[in-house]
Amino acid sequence: MTPAARLAAAIEVIDAVARERRPAADALKSWGLAHRFAGSGDRAAIAGLVYDTLRRRASSAWLMDSDGPRAVALGMLSRERGLDLEAIERLADGSRHAPEPLSDAERTRLSAVTLDGAPAHVAGDYPEWLDPAFAASFGEARAEEGAALASRAPLDLRANMLKASRDEALALLDDLQFEATRWSPWGLRRQLSADAKNPAIHAEPAFIKGAVEVQDEGSQLAALMSGAAPGEQVLDLCAGAGGKTLALAGMMDNKGQLYATDDDKRRLAPIHERLTRSGARNVQVRTPKSVGTELDDLAGKLDLVLIDAPCTGTGAWRRNPDAKWRMRPGALEIRRKEQAEVLDRAVPLLKAGGRIAYITCSVLNDENGAQVGAFLSRHPEFSLTPPSEVIRALGDRAGDFAKAARLSAEGVLMTPRTTGTDGFFVSVLRKA
Repeated sequence: MTPAARLAAAIEVIDAVARERRPAADALKSWGLAHRFAGSGDRAAIAGLVYDTLRRRASSAWLMDSDGPRAVALGMLSRERGLDLEAIERLADGSRHAPEPLSDAERTRLSAVTLDGAPAHVAGDYPEWLDPAFAASFGEARAEEGAALASRAPLDLRANMLKASRDEALALLDDLQFEATRWSPWGLRRQLSADAKNPAIHAEPAFIKGAVEVQDEGSQLAALMSGAAPGEQVLDLCAGAGGKTLALAGMMDNKGQLYATDDDKRRLAPIHERLTRSGARNVQVRTPKSVGTELDDLAGKLDLVLIDAPCTGTGAWRRNPDAKWRMRPGALEIRRKEQAEVLDRAVPLLKAGGRIAYITCSVLNDENGAQVGAFLSRHPEFSLTPPSEVIRALGDRAGDFAKAARLSAEGVLMTPRTTGTDGFFVSVLRKA
């Protein structure tokens, strides 16, 4: 397919996403099944155009004075891809399989309109109804923080310390040109261009043998800041597919006992294969029961409960850009209630001096600092570990990290703009 034909296909998919209110991944899959002539490179390029358009939907609509599929796709080419008017005209020239030629109005807007004077939610490319929440978290910097959350994410891996050091993992993946991450001692990173296909990591011997796992650097740091240590009794209460469970197992060097559970047993399904591949031998998966007694025998015994809490996922918008436009106002309150419930559930499981590592992939204060404050008001027997102490887990990187991240009384907030990671919040709470 020509670049122009790929753009036309992307506009078609964007129209389906908007009209049918379906996730972009589903719309792209349907398009691929209906157009089997398109090769893997074509599909990757079309997906890149679609996701980039969703990243910059609000600002592109502002530039073009329209939120139609064609308008936001053309606006994205200027806003995200940095193409000038001449380059965009070459893609939309009306030739076979290409979009129709630019109108005079489109030419004028692409050549003359800027984001000067645009509201924060437009410049930051997030839903207008979330502006008060972004203002509470970031103040005058909210547009810049939102724009960073709209950027394209790199591919991050975590070296599995049970099987390979980071240097060994880098050597195993030398042909894929990964580099060491800035903060995490386990992390490997590869930046991806707009049209690039993700490398087939799952087919790499280093992955098959368990030397590496796919995990954002921010998620790695959140696990690291929990302070899990060899010999401890640890529970990953919202383990899901097991990403942080595997990181904790490496931190514990297979010593002590690590339990993993989740309210939804379907989310736990991938963890078993991942544990086998990783070489973790101190992990016990507790499948939830209808009566909710699977953790009763742990009451008063645990050193650490890690809570990767259910949240709005605003910190992960780089990787799932259509999620922000499908999010509805009621979702925030639902997540706040779930977070409070899971925090309270952890309390009786801890022994004296035990701690909770509360983690979200959200940048919203309602789910982060405010949630921690509410927990402390309900449970005065807990105290906050100072964030300056929490980040000591980063070793000699802690000083620079303290200058980059947002440290508050309640915890540590990472964002793409400040730390180059996905958005994560970490707070460590200790029981008296």
